[in-house]
Amino acid sequence: MRWPGEVPELGWSRGGDRRVSVLAYGVGLGFRAVGERHCVGARGNVCPLGAVVPGRSTGGRCAECARLDRAHSVAADTMADDPRTYRVYLAWFGPGMVKVGITGEERGAARLREQGAVAFSWLGRGPLMAARRTEEVLRAALGVPDRIPYAKKRAVRGQLPGPEERAGAVAELYARAAALEGRGWPESLERLPLEVVDQVGVFGLDRAPDPDPDPGRSVREGGTAPVRAVQELVDGGVVAGRLVAAAGPDLHLAVADGGVVVLDTRLITGWDLTSVTRAAEATEATGSDVRVPLIDIGGGGVQGGLF
Repeated sequence: MRWPGEVPELGWSRGGDRRVSVLAYGVGLGFRAVGERHCVGARGNVCPLGAVVPGRSTGGRCAECARLDRAHSVAADTMADDPRTYRVYLAWFGPGMVKVGITGEERGAARLREQGAVAFSWLGRGPLMAARRTEEVLRAALGVPDRIPYAKKRAVRGQLPGPEERAGAVAELYARAAALEGRGWPESLERLPLEVVDQVGVFGLDRAPDPDPDPGRSVREGGTAPVRAVQELVDGGVVAGRLVAAAGPDLHLAVADGGVVVLDTRLITGWDLTSVTRAAEATEATGSDVRVPLIDIGGGGVQGGLF
């Protein structure tokens, strides 16, 4: 799944053929997993072993391909002479969940959408190593983590505070970060002005339907909160529903029982998928249009078996 703009896309491949599906909220989406899940390779190269990978792995790669992919990433600090301009960002994912990170300037806000950042602001721009140094200084000084687990992001996504509180949280973090300028910041990093970007609308979190819609409810009241997430795909497992929201790698699907289930699209990489029609096949035997193992969002137990 990719976010090249403000609309999510799914990339598909069959042999050397590749295509992209642009996703739209309110549209049905369904598939059945077939066979075994295989490593997707690294850096555009096919896995030489054709290795089978675990269904619950969000990486979708075998150990060797994962090491190769990581070795050529910005996060591995192996590209010190990279001539491109990078930006430092401050991202907010929910109450008490903020982080500092960097991304290539030419990518714009794609990295923030890929991570599911609900709101963010740019902090500075400059060479890679200056951006990386600033990131490290701010993490240590502000006590913010280098990453936030997706499970925690999902747990609060349906109960977000209002836009003023979201903007205020980013502005407060920006003020704390800006106060450190000159105290460890590289001189080659240019500070950018505060400009909070709110992505609730982009993700569709402001219009996802409630199982029992109430026009008076807002996103803050949690009426659209998903309570289950796909834990893994299995051979013959079906996932189908109506896309109501998306954030980062996650698709929020309204399903037949009236609930909303989250599908982390990182779990579908490496699978052969066939299409299903929601009405004709997905609910045929069980009355449900999700028949894969599910888990409660927010730390609950596995829902059990195939749904």
